[in-house]
Amino acid sequence: MSIDLSLDRIRLLAEHLPYTRPTIHIAGTNGKGSVSAITSSILSAARLSVGRFNSPHLVSIYDCIALNGKPVDAETYNRVRQEVETANASHGTRLSNFELLTLTALRIFEHAAVDVAVIEVGMGGRLDATNVISDDCVLVSALCAVDLDHQAFLGNTVEAIAREKAGIGRRGKPLVLGRQKHPEVLDAVKEVAEAGGIPLIVARSAREGGWNREVDATPSPLSDDFAGLPPRPVEVYMCDMGTWDWVPLQFPLHGAHQLDNLGLATAIMSAARERKPEWSITAQAIADGVRSVSWPGRLSFHRIAIDGKKLTILVDGAHNPASAETLAQFVADELLGRCRGAERVTVNYILGLSHSPPKTPKQTLSALLPPRGPDGLQVDVNVALVPFTQPEGMPWVVHTPPEVMQEVVKELVPGADTFVSTESQPEALQQALRWVRAKGGITVLAGSLYLVADFYRLAQHV
Repeated sequence: MSIDLSLDRIRLLAEHLPYTRPTIHIAGTNGKGSVSAITSSILSAARLSVGRFNSPHLVSIYDCIALNGKPVDAETYNRVRQEVETANASHGTRLSNFELLTLTALRIFEHAAVDVAVIEVGMGGRLDATNVISDDCVLVSALCAVDLDHQAFLGNTVEAIAREKAGIGRRGKPLVLGRQKHPEVLDAVKEVAEAGGIPLIVARSAREGGWNREVDATPSPLSDDFAGLPPRPVEVYMCDMGTWDWVPLQFPLHGAHQLDNLGLATAIMSAARERKPEWSITAQAIADGVRSVSWPGRLSFHRIAIDGKKLTILVDGAHNPASAETLAQFVADELLGRCRGAERVTVNYILGLSHSPPKTPKQTLSALLPPRGPDGLQVDVNVALVPFTQPEGMPWVVHTPPEVMQEVVKELVPGADTFVSTESQPEALQQALRWVRAKGGITVLAGSLYLVADFYRLAQHV
């Protein structure tokens, strides 16, 4: 199904649905959801009322629009959605579903008169529906890690994609750039910023801190009762009382990449504080906001009961090669790395991917399989392959057939035991969970966020 990337339609309707809230606008290939969650948590800790818009939604349409950290209630959503759809019909603008959703989020924030809105770009940037927000509203724009994704719409090179995503920058307003894997991203963004009169700020990543036994919980080794990892000590480079220095924090989001996201979020806060000095974005607010942040479905641990027996699952929406590599590194460092000295360990995967050419299942799965354990550790691999629920109103989103993924898994890990379910959800996921529970060991559920959503829906009832 084709997608018409244009702001013409939504701009016409936006003229009749005013939006005036101060806004932080975040784009990127990987990490923008985490950055928006960290940013929103800090702003809430600074006693500001905060609206947050993320896409796609996780469990229901309501959770992609949050007011002060809580999903919008159904009554408010439906009332404002009807307002937007009525305006769309009366003006004949024929907006897409995502355009209608974007305007619904903006109108909800406008009606609530939030102090600040944190808006995540859907796809790309320059022509994304969220870029309808006026220059006057945008306080700070930000760009997370850029990689190859959605090439059919954004370009076939990382440089071309970076230019599209940097298109959210606004003249005279800071654009904060997070750490990048590809050096050509920095060059492309610099050119866009210089041409557009956009002040560019390059964020400094956070770094691991030292464990303080009086403050920090000690990570437990892997065992049958392993329930996840505690918040970790980190340090961020920020200004406190007029002095720039490394400041220690406790950070509950896992993975080395989250240090980049945290550094970007705190840099966004520094830029926002300069534009809004009346906001109390203090070092304490930053520490409190970082410590309390939550972002489900991104390297998050969950312990659920399967047939009366507890199972700990690492859940992550690793949907492209870059995010799959991030997950693989975490499994290697933080899970298998805890098995040093052991002879053998079992790793189970429950995987479901979307069909998204030119990206192939092999490109994504080869970053994840086989898992990388310490020297001398024998890793037995079991892989359950399932479809995900078709998201409502998005007919272009389809799952990769589990049988196709099975062929790729057998090629990447010839000795892997595999399980395929072609049942609809939640039956497919229930079958996969029982299968991996019988195997024992570490379990990782990954791939499309739509599969992650299926897991959370199921977890609510088990």
